[in-house]
Amino acid sequence: MAMAMGKQHGSSPEDDDVEAPLLPVDPATTTGRRPASSSSSRLQALFAHRYPAILSGPAACLAVCLLADLDLGVHGAAPRNMLGALAWVFLWWVTDAVPLAVSSMAPLFLFPALGVASADAVAAAYMDDVIALVLGSFILALAVQRYHIHRRLALNIMVRFCGDPVRPAWLLLGVTGTTAFVSMWIHNTACTVMMMPVATGILQRFPRGTGGNGEELAEVRRFSKAVVLGVVYASAVGGMATLTGTGVNVILVGMWSAYFPEQRPITFSSWMAFALPLALVVFLALWVTLCLMYCSKDTGKALSGYLDRSHLRTELSLLGPVAFAEKMVLAVFGGLIVLWMTRTLTNDIPGWGVLFHNKVGDGTVTIMMATLLFIIPSGKSEGEKLMDWDKCKDLQWSIILLLGAGFAIADGFRTSGLTDILSSGLGFLEGAPALVVVPVACAFSGVITEFTSDDSTATLVLPLFAELAKSIRVHPALLVVSGAVGAQLSYLLPTGSPSNVVGFSTGYVTIKDLVVTGLPLKVVGVAALTILLPTLGSVIFGMENKSREHQWKFWNLSV
Repeated sequence: MAMAMGKQHGSSPEDDDVEAPLLPVDPATTTGRRPASSSSSRLQALFAHRYPAILSGPAACLAVCLLADLDLGVHGAAPRNMLGALAWVFLWWVTDAVPLAVSSMAPLFLFPALGVASADAVAAAYMDDVIALVLGSFILALAVQRYHIHRRLALNIMVRFCGDPVRPAWLLLGVTGTTAFVSMWIHNTACTVMMMPVATGILQRFPRGTGGNGEELAEVRRFSKAVVLGVVYASAVGGMATLTGTGVNVILVGMWSAYFPEQRPITFSSWMAFALPLALVVFLALWVTLCLMYCSKDTGKALSGYLDRSHLRTELSLLGPVAFAEKMVLAVFGGLIVLWMTRTLTNDIPGWGVLFHNKVGDGTVTIMMATLLFIIPSGKSEGEKLMDWDKCKDLQWSIILLLGAGFAIADGFRTSGLTDILSSGLGFLEGAPALVVVPVACAFSGVITEFTSDDSTATLVLPLFAELAKSIRVHPALLVVSGAVGAQLSYLLPTGSPSNVVGFSTGYVTIKDLVVTGLPLKVVGVAALTILLPTLGSVIFGMENKSREHQWKFWNLSV
């Protein structure tokens, strides 16, 4: 699969040199005749170079700046210019006119040129503590992938869950549970890319043709869908539980500290205390849904001819004993998790961060622990370390730049005054109980996220919800946290998440499978958030006083 994905996404420079001509080739010299229509060729070339998509961004920005009728007031033209810049960046994101990393750097020249923010202010947004957290976690994920630790973990768990004879429901629990756990500590896209070869390695033992017993093959195909969908959705669900699991949570923390510095900060431990129960509820719904929709009493019998524990034990034995390098990577990863969870504890019991006057952040310790990977020897050859910078060429810089763009856009929304204008249109939520505010905000974000990436949705929606919370005088967590969770419920379409694309590209699932399986999970996610946020969230996010009226309304409506 990795080779197939590599062929889809690009080839090596050597391959390019061999296959691509060094000079433009005239069709007449290769075919002996002129093209049928030069105008048709020019049109094809125009679309091949994506010029219409590229021009859509500047055109939309110009149209907004010239035609948008905003109540400028004391802010001058800044809100209108900010909206134009946002239209430019958003269209480039949606149309893939230029690479994601390039479109994510557009605010660096758009905001200063349009008078939205200074160059220094925009550039500062691209290197925040949470950006350092993501960068360090990506380096750790590459170390895990380099030494096949994720594969060893997956095979160990599946050996225990497979059963003899095969128990499909328990095997699904092993696959999805492993994926969800791994996704808690690394970005969910990276987790899907790492775990999908493990899943498809199992499925390769199953027939995909039309020969043989038709009913047996139908059962095998249905179970294959369940395995692929389980990896895709479990990576999203697990990533929801921690700050490092997905970029949306990182964007949430950055915007929370920027918009609401007076509120109780969202830390790694506080977010996990709230999001882990939510993730467990959605994960349970995922497992039950997969078992009900894709497993029957005959599935185990159909699989027993192709899969048993001996196959998994063989693959596990091929990995050999746990090497020194693997132990060291696990030790660094485990130490980082402990540092994340103990930096701040409670108001009465301070964490280790108090030793440094609370000036350190989660990104601080992440970079520190990632640095150890370049210092600790691997034990394989003299002078070799656990990681070297050449191995970091696969870092997902596009996601890091996208997060930076998100912070820059959030600052632009706030400083330009655009959020004041846009949030006035959502004023109908003023006075509504939490039972209404939470699902509306979550569903609003959840619809948008099906058509663009989770991180892009969070970047666009969270600043609006932050200002809306101020204007309708509710605790910001009711809106901002709801918007962040809704952005992660991208379960219905391939465009909703890179993880969906990875699963869709295997050929085992269709868009119909995504919609039919993802819709119940989306409903469960919204319902679970509606219950947990005004209750458990009131304690974690400090809503006891400011949202007490909303909580009373919530419980009165519930009763």
